[in-house]
Amino acid sequence: MSQEIVGRRKGQQHESTMAEELLVHAEGEAFIADTAYDADHIRSCVRRLGMKPVIHPHPSRKRPLQLNRALYRLRYRVECCFHDLKRCRAVATRYDKTATCYLAVLHVAAMALWLH
Repeated sequence: MSQEIVGRRKGQQHESTMAEELLVHAEGEAFIADTAYDADHIRSCVRRLGMKPVIHPHPSRKRPLQLNRALYRLRYRVECCFHDLKRCRAVATRYDKTATCYLAVLHVAAMALWLH
């Protein structure tokens, strides 16, 4: 087992540490994220990819950066949608073994939300 894998098992790793690797797959005009992603290297990576960073500034910043509040409101709506989907136990616990079955459960949960 490599030293890198052993190091990850000692504690939890925040997803923002993998942001740059995941951003290469991102598409769109803006990258909308919460305060945990407010780092200069993530912002510069987003700009290099031609997207606008819409990230709430961290309170510890000496000079807070501008925030497009209209776009940031969209993040809240997405978070609420995820919260509603995770109220469905099968979605939250992910009992399904295959991605296809899990996607079907997500579709059923989304339909139930839409009909409600």
